[in-house]
Parts: sequence; structure tokens; C-alpha cells
Amino acid sequence: MTGLGLVAWPPAPITTERLVLRESEAGDREAFVELFSSPEVGTYVGGAEPRDEVERTMPEVPGRRTGFFVVALDGAMIGMITFDDAQLGYMFLPEAWGKGYAFEACAAALAWFAAALPGEQVVSDCQVANEASMRLLAKLGFTEEERYEAYGAEQCHWRQ
Repeated sequence: MTGLGLVAWPPAPITTERLVLRESEAGDREAFVELFSSPEVGTYVGGAEPRDEVERTMPEVPGRRTGFFVVALDGAMIGMITFDDAQLGYMFLPEAWGKGYAFEACAAALAWFAAALPGEQVVSDCQVANEASMRLLAKLGFTEEERYEAYGAEQCHWRQ
């Protein structure tokens, strides 16, 4: 695995039909607080953090690192996509669920990754109970490789 250390970061914003994938900025902080303190979002990622703790520890400009995209709709953050080396991660605010934004954003991010690191395979993991993520990864062309127990729940490892 080559990794993202060799990729110029941040890339130019990636625009889809409805979304922009971009670097985080100070105006995204409140959406990050909502994302990490949301009980709905926390259901399949180890639980939500207490809001006051998230507000206290959240940096002024969260998510400023290689492999991190803010997903914005009409200028407002609705989610995030991460590549930790070649591992795809994503989280979206509950109001963005069920509208196809995760597929649209992840497909664009995966296309960027394929152009930036040709030939690198991407993997992802999710809880088996997270049916929406299981469907999303299959729709994105990932293949289920194995199931395993971690964090007190059955997980699934996928490869594209």
C-alpha cells in the first residue's frame, strides 16, 4: 500500500451534481459537533460523545488532515469522508440520510482516490447491523470479504 502521504493535499474541491467535497473550514465546526454528538450517528460507531465534551475538545478548524473531505450541500457541511491510507470512512448528519448523498459523495471520493493512487485497492469496515452502510458499500462496488467481532458487535470487512 502506497498511502496518501505521497498525494498533494488538499486537492481542489470535487464537485458532483449536488455536492462539493472540500477541505474543512472554521464554519464547519458546529456541524462537526452535531455529527460527533448525534445519538443516531453514534449508533454504529461506538456511541455518541457528550455534546459538551465534543464542544470543549473540537479544534477551531476540525478535520484538517490528509485524506479528510467535508461533504457540503449548498455550502453547508452535511457529512465527511475519510481515507486513512486506503480505508474509506464516512459519516453523515441524520438529516442527510436516505437522499443518496452518501453514494454520490463516496463515488466521487473513490474516483479521486483511483486517479490519485492508480491500482490501490480500497477497503472499508462497518457493523453488520448498519444495513444502510452494508447496502452503500455493495452499491459502490465493494465485495464483502469477512465478518468478525469487534467493539461488541459483528463487523464486516469490504474490499473494492
